[in-house]
Amino acid sequence: MALKLLWLHADGHCQCHLSLLLRLVACLALVLLLPPPPAQAATVVTHLPGFDGPLPFYLETGYVGVEEETGTELFYYFVESERSPRSDVVLLWLSGGPRCSVFSGFVYEIGPVMFVAERYSGGTVPRLEYNPYSWTKLASILFVDSPVGSGFSYAHDPKGYDVGDISSSMQIVKFLRKWLDDHPKYLSNPFYIGGDSYAGKGYLVGNPSAGDKIDVNSRVPYSHSFGVISDQLYEAALANCKGDYENPTNKPCTDVMQTINNLMSEVLEPACPFDWPWPMPGRDASNRKSLTEEHYWLGDPPVEPPFSCFAAYRYYLSYFWANDNATRAALGIKEGTVTEWIRCATGLPYTRDLPSSIECHFNVTTRGYRALVYSGDHDPIVPFSGTQAWIRSLNFSIVDDWRAWHLDGQAAGFTIKYANNLTFATIKGGCHIPPENRPKESFIMAKRWLAGGPL
Repeated sequence: MALKLLWLHADGHCQCHLSLLLRLVACLALVLLLPPPPAQAATVVTHLPGFDGPLPFYLETGYVGVEEETGTELFYYFVESERSPRSDVVLLWLSGGPRCSVFSGFVYEIGPVMFVAERYSGGTVPRLEYNPYSWTKLASILFVDSPVGSGFSYAHDPKGYDVGDISSSMQIVKFLRKWLDDHPKYLSNPFYIGGDSYAGKGYLVGNPSAGDKIDVNSRVPYSHSFGVISDQLYEAALANCKGDYENPTNKPCTDVMQTINNLMSEVLEPACPFDWPWPMPGRDASNRKSLTEEHYWLGDPPVEPPFSCFAAYRYYLSYFWANDNATRAALGIKEGTVTEWIRCATGLPYTRDLPSSIECHFNVTTRGYRALVYSGDHDPIVPFSGTQAWIRSLNFSIVDDWRAWHLDGQAAGFTIKYANNLTFATIKGGCHIPPENRPKESFIMAKRWLAGGPL
């Protein structure tokens, strides 16, 4: 199997522990040298509740055990390429958060179905329809709920939920080894890894979080360049914070950052709050929107958002769809494992033991793996300017300088190609997860890049 790495965009709802892609890559080389594990049970899904008629694509779901001591099992959705499954790329896709379900990728971003844009009145499951910009037209996609505690992944022993960047990445290695042993026909296909946001810690990154201060500190100049903060505020931040906007060390810096954070919170459309009405631990209400990813605190159904905010409304629909008994039966969900599906789970331990993944990016790209890093240019959470800065810090020579890439006769974004097969691209108007609000542009970008051509 030819291993390649897909650096994909990060949008505000997901995080991925693929932070240790480097370790994962090294371990994958051993996959075929180890004895095969026991076969894993899988469910072939031909119909989904809310979708009219049989599915026009091959969908398989199932669990793969990754930790015997704690009984940890990761849940997956596998969609075979609708084009040429025997030769197309197999793409592992992870979500961010951490602990946002990969269902986000399956139904909101790059997967083959999406929710119908209509109000939900109860009585049945929300309706689904085919996604015309599904990346399954280009590749077979393996969507995995990881780390454990995300979506339908679970552990029998509560201790199994105590994971972090390193341990959850190694569980993905175990997952892949077992899954590939059970699906040997895909071993000859090119293999890529993709994801967004916190999933960007590694070589799959869309609006990727590198974990370094570069991401956070880029928010202030980004907000200034977009006219969110004034020249005076920007100059005061420069003078008083000395480049460290995350940890103010004096009162003038604290005061100016409080004002800046209040202004930054306005840019994520207060009428469409992306379902995060509470501050994260350690964050105050003034900066919760622009400085965190979306999480749910749920024990009851979520509050219905305005229908005019359909991005948030779709997340609302997913709660009812995934918790319906017919849905669970169709997906083959094990009874008694996950009593309440939550799109982005909180309250479980998670250790961020990889402070920065920049060195990992360097180590993997210098081995020659193809990498695409892309950013929506309207993302204040992981600004494209910060991503550009850490890519430049790798000191790779430029192969194809900064230029526009086009769709339908106009610029869809900008791109630059570096040595070591590293491409960076922006998607014009894209938010934290470009496939959500710029699906066509994201699809065309992926299609061109996976084909090996220029954007």
